[in-house]
Amino acid sequence: MKRITAVLSMIALCAIVLVSCKDKGDHKNDTALEHGDHKHGPDDKHHEGDRKGPPKGGSPEQTKTLEEIGGYNIGDVATDFNLKNVDGAMVSLASIKDAKGYIVTFTCNECPFAKLYEDRLIALHNTYAPQGYAVIAINPNSPENEKEGYAAMQARAKEKGFPFVYLVDEGQKIYPQYGAVRTPHVFVLDKDRKVQYIGAIDDNSKSPEDVKVKYVEEAIKALEAGEKPAVTLTKAIGCPVKASRG
Repeated sequence: MKRITAVLSMIALCAIVLVSCKDKGDHKNDTALEHGDHKHGPDDKHHEGDRKGPPKGGSPEQTKTLEEIGGYNIGDVATDFNLKNVDGAMVSLASIKDAKGYIVTFTCNECPFAKLYEDRLIALHNTYAPQGYAVIAINPNSPENEKEGYAAMQARAKEKGFPFVYLVDEGQKIYPQYGAVRTPHVFVLDKDRKVQYIGAIDDNSKSPEDVKVKYVEEAIKALEAGEKPAVTLTKAIGCPVKASRG
């Protein structure tokens, strides 16, 4: 009987050791996930615990290269377009008077990142449109989602008091030409419509107070000085553009 008791005790001890080892191994994996790739490009100092609005899930950082996207590269001349504004007027780049450049921004109504940047886009337009660099906002998302449709765009523009045009990419023909894959995704063009900068508006989507590098503003300042922007390409941070299911 004592021998049986001893054997059972040994089995129980081995089981405890095995479970303990497994727990340690699982904990190591959890730690690797906790301290793994939570970096989001320009927002690399923020982790999941610091979220201030953006949804959980996949990384909001642009993952494809320009070559993989197949849109414009730095130095390419952008084709003009003629898109409907929220006021019903048709707008082209050529129709913008006294333009010295363009801040073409693909954005939308519902993406939390797009919403985080709305006030900054308003400030950009109010500051730089008088200098010849207007914000031209384009919604590339499919209107299959009513919250991204034309009526919703009109409501959002009115609610926020957008001072810039907010155009609908009917047929979703323009955003693939540019290579926009996120909302927001910015393309700074010079007066000849040459692409001079592609990417994020600045280096902190979540907190305007913590922005250290204002990529779009720096690009415009360089163009004003007759120079090429020091930074011409960054990864866009935002929600993927929603293509039509049809």
